[in-house]
Amino acid sequence: MKYYTAQEHFERIFANTKRTHEFIASDTAEFGAWSESLRLKLNELMGTDQMTLCPPRPRVAEEIACDGYVRKKILIDTEEDITMPFYMLIPSGVYKGEKRTALIACHGHSSCGKEAVAGVREKTAVAGTIEDYNYNYGEEFARRGYIVFAPDARGFGERREKYDQGDEPEKLLSSSCAYLNVMAMSLGQTVIGMWVWDLMRLADFALSCECVNGHVVCAGLSGGGMQSLMLAAMDVRIECCIISGYFYGYLQSLLINYNCHCNYVPNLWKTADIGDIGALISPRPVLIETGNKDSLNGQDGLGNVLPQIEKVRKAMKLFGKEDNLYHDIFEGEHKWHGDKAYQWMISHMPPKMEEGK
Repeated sequence: MKYYTAQEHFERIFANTKRTHEFIASDTAEFGAWSESLRLKLNELMGTDQMTLCPPRPRVAEEIACDGYVRKKILIDTEEDITMPFYMLIPSGVYKGEKRTALIACHGHSSCGKEAVAGVREKTAVAGTIEDYNYNYGEEFARRGYIVFAPDARGFGERREKYDQGDEPEKLLSSSCAYLNVMAMSLGQTVIGMWVWDLMRLADFALSCECVNGHVVCAGLSGGGMQSLMLAAMDVRIECCIISGYFYGYLQSLLINYNCHCNYVPNLWKTADIGDIGALISPRPVLIETGNKDSLNGQDGLGNVLPQIEKVRKAMKLFGKEDNLYHDIFEGEHKWHGDKAYQWMISHMPPKMEEGK
């Protein structure tokens, strides 16, 4: 049978479309004007300009002593009728009155939300995904001295919508991205926008905690890498970030490959590519992990990654901060690598950073 498909049509449209907010600044003044314009545009495209602040009303749901840290489950409100549960991991060595750096640890898919990132292994499915993807990086950062905040993104874990709820293994590791994005886009919002908004509210809460020293950083794998990227790009309070398994050209990795609904924002591809968004983080330090066999990189593999990395490098160069970009290319598939990431974060934003520095 002969099929008459539209993919090549859309590939051609993408290739012939000039991104309206492509990074082309030649000095820091141009960068400032460009970055302000792109952030405003992303705010509009993602729908975060429609969201409204509310009191966080924090409440502690549980507190458990773990090996090397205390794990608190906390709930906050991010909009008037939206609640976000998260784990707060406090290293055992933190004494009363001591302040540490806050690290927001974002999860991706097949995680049961915050459970895998925080190293909660009671359920076999979660223990397996931790093993497969080195998913417990939130727990590992806590053991290295950071105050870790590991949230459930909307549609994951305790925030799954009705069609994805349940404790069966396939349900635990599922998500409601498609259902949420269909509802959201018809109302001018997006899943990415909801995630970024919630993470900003989590940053508000983290910076209000007495045990936090006024510094906040973020890290994440896959969809968590997307969250880490977008949070750092949109919120300049994020002083350092790690993006793992999510940095590649949109054409090959999202249009041709086709991926989860959470990746798609109306008119985003007419506005910017991923390297342009990554450039917004400059001159703040960023480490990007890429597995050389990660299928999400696209059909050209690293050839679809490196041009986007180069955009960030050029932005860093404007500030004389090329060393603030580190690209860790490792032998392997889609997973959190960590070999460079932990020590890199410690060297750029240590857990015991003093306030005001």
